[in-house]
This record gives sequence, C-alpha cells and structure tokens, in this order.
Amino acid sequence: MLAGFSFAMPALTATAAPQTFDFNDPKGVNNVVFKLDAPLEAISGSANGISGKVVFDPANPAATTGEIVVSAASLHVPNPMMKEHLHSAQWMDVAKHSEIRFVAASLKNIKTSGDTTTADVTGQFTLKWVTRELTVPVQFTYLKDKLGARSNNRQQGDLLVIRARFTIKRSDFNINPGAPQDKVADEIELTLSIAGAAPRS
Repeated sequence: MLAGFSFAMPALTATAAPQTFDFNDPKGVNNVVFKLDAPLEAISGSANGISGKVVFDPANPAATTGEIVVSAASLHVPNPMMKEHLHSAQWMDVAKHSEIRFVAASLKNIKTSGDTTTADVTGQFTLKWVTRELTVPVQFTYLKDKLGARSNNRQQGDLLVIRARFTIKRSDFNINPGAPQDKVADEIELTLSIAGAAPRS
C-alpha cells in the first residue's frame, strides 16, 4: 500500500552542488498514511519504516536521482487482529514482499514558487509482485540551512521535504481480492510526508 520512490526531480532556485538527502529519519517522524473508506467500515493506518537517499542538485534538476523505500513490515493499524491480517499472505504478504516501491521515470506540469516545486511524476509502482505505471502529484520543498532547526542543532545542513497524495486500487495489486467492497474499499488513499537531511561535515 505504500511505496519506495526513485526520483528524477526538478530543482528549485539555488546555487549549490548536488547534495545527498538521507530519508532514514532518526526522529521517526517520516511516515506514509493509508486509508480505505468502505460504506460499512473505514480502515486507516500508517508506516514509518522509511529509508533511502535522494541526490538533489538545485542547479541541475535533470540529474536528480534517488530512492526511497518503505518497509512493508512497518505497516500498522490500531487493531492487533487487523494488523495480523494486513501482514498476512492474503493481504500484503510481508514475509515474501518486504518492500513496496515507486520508481519515477518522468515529470510533467512542473511549477515552482519560492522553495517549492510541484510536478506530476510518472513511474513504476510495485506492490507485492505486481508492477503498474502510475502518475502521482508530488510536492518538493528545498529548505536550505534548516536541518539544525529540525535536529535541535545536533546537525547543520539542508532539508528536502517530499509530499504526495494519490490513490491505488486494492484489486490492481492482488490485496485480498475476494474481500467484499462494502466492508473493504477497493480504493486505497496514500499520503506521503517525508523529510530528507543533507548534513554538512
């Protein structure tokens, strides 16, 4: 239900060399939220097992690359039995498919205002063993010299914040395909909010 991301992103106005932003957040704040809103029941949860790196060059956006991975084992819902079902072979099959991934191939409709760039990112989304092409609206915010404020001055450097909200279909990825849709919605709404750090030595 969640995704790893590889990016080829537009840059924001800046005069800096390429930087590597690490999304393995020591604060544990980075997360993906998912929601299934069926007529009889709503299911919502999150995952915070996020790692990966994005190389972002404000002077050369076409060269920006990277990868973000979300661990399927970090998927969490409040109900313990529901969490067990979520991790099972019928649902996410976490034992066999430990990562969920989105590999970006191209961007369009790119708009920049101040430190923030928005774009429609098209790429390959892989969940369990199924890979499909998706186009996802993504917001990138480059925050120069803001790492100290986020880390209580333990580190100095820059931040790259990535936000996205999009919808996939449970039936497209073989997630408990036999479940009645009045209790388990076919549409899964995903909301991604993560910050990557580029510390200065």
